[in-house]
Amino acid sequence: MDWEQKVKDRFQAMTLKIPVFHRHITEEAVTKKAKENALARNSRNVNEEDVISAFFSEVPPAFYSMMVRLLEQAGFDYRKYGFPKNTDQYR
Repeated sequence: MDWEQKVKDRFQAMTLKIPVFHRHITEEAVTKKAKENALARNSRNVNEEDVISAFFSEVPPAFYSMMVRLLEQAGFDYRKYGFPKNTDQYR
């Protein structure tokens, strides 16, 4: 499955900032879910919303504040997709 290049670049940059002991499992879980999200849209391309939705569904809530910070640093605009519902609790 193809990824939009800009999304792939941001995803890779973001995962490099995840602590080493969580990086591989995060990459696997989010990649798998992002692909599932794209397929659910009948698309062969993973887009930004697929990746963001995957992060919010696959990353445990205990790590949301770090995830939100890393999403922002990587340039992902998660708010335009309605994530998270209450941003104050993740800062």
